[in-house]
Amino acid sequence: MARKFKAGDWVEIRGKQDSPKMEVLKYVPKKEPIFGFFDNDTFLECVWYRNGERKSRIFHQNRLLKLKDSGDIHQT
Repeated sequence: MARKFKAGDWVEIRGKQDSPKMEVLKYVPKKEPIFGFFDNDTFLECVWYRNGERKSRIFHQNRLLKLKDSGDIHQT
């Protein structure tokens, strides 16, 4: 599967109205449970901030939607 994003892209979760604006950090290798090979081109680590606290999570790239504008991800 081809990579859809690059580090520094701004994304949100597809179909969720209250999804936080997140920044893509990097693609992470994920082991495929059945065959045991590593997939390096499908899962992304993203970061966002909520109430001054840094949050990070890994998402499948098909769950994310690229945002056109970048900007401040800190909530005030």
